[in-house]
Amino acid sequence: MFKAIKQLFKEQFDLDIQEKRHYQIAFTHSSYVNEKRKENLEDNERIEFLGDAVLELTVSNFLYHYFPQLPEGDLSRIRALIVCEESLSKRCKECGFDQYVRLGHGEEANGGRERSSLLCDLFEAVVGALYLDLGLDAIEKFLEQTIYPKIESGEFKDHRDNKTALQEELQKDGQINLSYRLLKESGPSHNKRFEVAVCLDGEIIGQGQGTSKKHAEQAAAKQALEDIQKDK
Repeated sequence: MFKAIKQLFKEQFDLDIQEKRHYQIAFTHSSYVNEKRKENLEDNERIEFLGDAVLELTVSNFLYHYFPQLPEGDLSRIRALIVCEESLSKRCKECGFDQYVRLGHGEEANGGRERSSLLCDLFEAVVGALYLDLGLDAIEKFLEQTIYPKIESGEFKDHRDNKTALQEELQKDGQINLSYRLLKESGPSHNKRFEVAVCLDGEIIGQGQGTSKKHAEQAAAKQALEDIQKDK
């Protein structure tokens, strides 16, 4: 597997990756580890945590310099769109990383290789592995070919996340008390589902589901926005 991944990085990104273990971990899902307990393997959750932080830093630095006139709120909104599940899962498939992730039989059978949350985590894990192996310069080179061109093309600039859009829509009539409430949490640790309600002055105006509380909140806000538009 590592030989193929090494070739992919060389051909697509002109990066000569070295440390095999980092990439073996990055491309190993927890479902695979659970089925191979005797092999004492490590899944990609810890290295994904690192990659998430590296992405936040490097993307923030790029946005800070690329949009010198934008205020903090706009920069935060754009960054949120760049590093969200939908965006990173697309980048993961564009890079071809989904072909190499090691999944358990059950996860594979249930379509895990197409699951956006899994692909998002995989992309972040690969960034973590690349950072540990080759450092920030390699991360910049990688992002210059995967994410930065999307920013420069304006893919994210004219969009608002649903929570921000809902807040701004409701505030047209004055100050509001908008909150999000976790209704339900279900599923195994590697495939959790969250159900969240968005409340205006304590009353539910929208509900949504997602693989994290953050994604469920966005879904709830989207439903609330759609209902508001219908009532107009």
